[in-house]
Amino acid sequence: MSPVKWPRVLISSDQIIHSKEYVRILQPEFQVVGVIADEPTLLAAVPELKPDVIIFDVGESSTSGLETRGRIKKLTRMVRIVYLTTAVDISIAAEALRGGVSGYLLKTSFESELLTAVRDVLKGQRYISASIMKAVAGSSLETGGSHLSRENLTIRQREVLKLLAEGRTMKEIAYVLTLTPRTVAFHKYKLMERLGLQTNADLIQFAIQEQIVAPRN
Repeated sequence: MSPVKWPRVLISSDQIIHSKEYVRILQPEFQVVGVIADEPTLLAAVPELKPDVIIFDVGESSTSGLETRGRIKKLTRMVRIVYLTTAVDISIAAEALRGGVSGYLLKTSFESELLTAVRDVLKGQRYISASIMKAVAGSSLETGGSHLSRENLTIRQREVLKLLAEGRTMKEIAYVLTLTPRTVAFHKYKLMERLGLQTNADLIQFAIQEQIVAPRN
């Protein structure tokens, strides 16, 4: 009988107290393969430790976590990255959504959300804290988002939009909806044209604004 394979989680944080808390929460359900405090060591460890998920404590609002994510993705595209941040920074949150992060939550809520976030991203879903989603949606409204609403969309368009906002690729969406990737691409660009949106981040903001992707409680 082969041993049970536990999902492997790597923690990146230079805050010892927080790191111990992350380990305490995660260890009953996941295999914590390491705690690393600096980027060079993290980048060197990823190919060796082969984590399924990286918990990335970005601390104060900073773009460093986003830059590191890009470097990690060059090493392996399979790993999911969950960000823990001190405060909601709209520009960084929007950039994280645009970059297709797997999880994004506030450090003030990690006690109640961290386990759920890791479970969700391992299923291929995206986990964004409700407060972060609301802040991004509010920013979209303040900057003059689309005047159209979810009621203006067809059922198929809403399905495609929801899956896009969850971070699924067009190939994954095609599989889930039993479509061809070409058809999914057609729906995506018709959505963007109809809603007057320019980027994937705009689509995600619209989905949050219209509660097509439900905020977490």
